[in-house]
Amino acid sequence: MATVLSVSGSPSATSRTAHLLRHLDERLTDQGHEVISLDVRTLPAEALLGADFSHPAIAAATALFDRAEGVVIGTPVYKAAYSGVLKALLDLLPQHALAGKTVLPLATGGTTTHVLAIDYALRPVLSSMGAGHIVQGWFTLDKDIAVGDDGVVTVARDTAESLARVVDRFSEALGGRTALLAGVGGPP
Repeated sequence: MATVLSVSGSPSATSRTAHLLRHLDERLTDQGHEVISLDVRTLPAEALLGADFSHPAIAAATALFDRAEGVVIGTPVYKAAYSGVLKALLDLLPQHALAGKTVLPLATGGTTTHVLAIDYALRPVLSSMGAGHIVQGWFTLDKDIAVGDDGVVTVARDTAESLARVVDRFSEALGGRTALLAGVGGPP
């Protein structure tokens, strides 16, 4: 199966976006993919903001992109755009860091007024970086993602079913097997 890099572009340690990505990572792992997670917020701020291409953490992140066959990019939406910390990382990657890769863009936000941020803000950047195939992305409302005290993620049923289909299409594009959608009632 494929190696998938799952990137959280959230600046928050308690991010619903990051929790949702780790939740979806489990589905991809169950489908036979090797999933590597990267939380951009853990990269040194001085390297990101100072555009330090040679910093070991930036070099390591670049190597993760090189290694991956598929990339899931998740971001909270702020002011109708993807997060600044994600932009800082994407700006430091080589121009064609996504060349030949299958990419799944995901976004979370407080209202549906931000739903077009995937297509009008994030997708053009991913395309300019040479993504071989950008599968249909998905926007999830914050209210549809709950994180328990134990870290268990629960996604509203309709949203969970839609996300399962989106992740399964991504997996299929990578050549993976997908879970049966019947009985998706629980978390994907």
